[in-house]
Amino acid sequence: MDVVDFHLPDVGEGVAEAELVSWLVGVGDTVRVDDPIAEVMTDKATVELPSPVAGEVSSLEFAPGDRVAVGAKLISFRVESSVDERVTREPQTTPARPSELHSDQTQSVRTTPDRQAPTQRSDARDGQVQIENVGASSATYEPRPLASPAVRRRALDGGIDLRAVTGSGPGGRIIHGDLDRFLQLAGAIQAGSDVAGNSDSSVTEVPIIGLRRTIAERMTMAKARIPHITYVEEVDVTAMHELRESLNSRYSSDRPKLTFLPFLVRALSLAIQEQPQFNSRFDDDAGVLRQFRNVHIGIATQTPKGLVVPVLRDAEGRDPWNCAAEIQRLSDRAHDGALERSEMINSTITITSLGALGGIVTTPIINYPEVAVIGVNKMQIRPVWDGKSFVPRRMMNLSSGFDHRVIDGWDAATFVGRIKEFLEEPVVMFLGDL
Repeated sequence: MDVVDFHLPDVGEGVAEAELVSWLVGVGDTVRVDDPIAEVMTDKATVELPSPVAGEVSSLEFAPGDRVAVGAKLISFRVESSVDERVTREPQTTPARPSELHSDQTQSVRTTPDRQAPTQRSDARDGQVQIENVGASSATYEPRPLASPAVRRRALDGGIDLRAVTGSGPGGRIIHGDLDRFLQLAGAIQAGSDVAGNSDSSVTEVPIIGLRRTIAERMTMAKARIPHITYVEEVDVTAMHELRESLNSRYSSDRPKLTFLPFLVRALSLAIQEQPQFNSRFDDDAGVLRQFRNVHIGIATQTPKGLVVPVLRDAEGRDPWNCAAEIQRLSDRAHDGALERSEMINSTITITSLGALGGIVTTPIINYPEVAVIGVNKMQIRPVWDGKSFVPRRMMNLSSGFDHRVIDGWDAATFVGRIKEFLEEPVVMFLGDL
């Protein structure tokens, strides 16, 4: 039998690498042409890779969570006979398919690239899948952890297996601080065993990979590079709630149900017309603030796999029902793991809401490189003084974050205040649509 190597194809324009989210096959599995073999992710978009050949999986070159360069050897197959032009195909013939993450498919198998010279090779040029027929099976090995000689010597002297240490340096390199944390954790576990006797002192390590790692990286970048200012304003949404209920009752048979979000989207779009600097992306490396005419609003959406931010495009031109329908469509696709990369990029400002779980006040993190995020807290009936007595009103707080490098506090307060005015007198916003 021959061995055929499959190399990571170009899974997106300008993409140099992708993260391996999960294997959908294991060593020894039999696959057919176009059977899904792995899921990889770039820019929060997960794609499913199909098998280019029919045969038996002989080796997996990476583990879930690894970053794989385009063109790198990904997986090998044993096939009945030499492969030729049948297994070298253009990507449009076997496209990578959008897919939901499969957290239960996390087999971690590593093998070494075969050391023998290839007997057949077709280059991955012009977007082609790259395949090698090496004519021999691959040997299994555990890759050597990245560490400096000094770190390796310290680990050797201390009897520490570096494969058990998580590296925090560049490219996962193990540094002295990682050894310190490992020793502290080992000491704490031992101390817990000594004191507690039969108590369970085990530690479960959960790899932060896939969408969760992308979220962590983006949040870290946003907090590290953006000096946030948070501004909280109380809004009386009683009139807006009554209008929403009336419109839903009147048009329930032929129009989408209106939630709070279409009203906030309209208020935000109108406020941006008066203060366009909030509809911007700040290129802090170049020192340029890019203001956009079109309002592309990121709608932070919680899914079973984590937080994603699909983009409501051209929000300024949508009526409330069109807005509601598009938000629902994006939300459904997000929950199904079916969002395309084009549906999650180039937002200009973001809305984040936890709905009924929104709390009273939050401190939302800006979606880098935007300069503003509008946070929605839960609605509550509160007693409000009207000048004569306390009356029940439906109230809600907006907790908003701004990039203080380019947004002054006065401008932030003015911007949120204008949104408040629109939400408290909502009919004014929709006179042209009703």
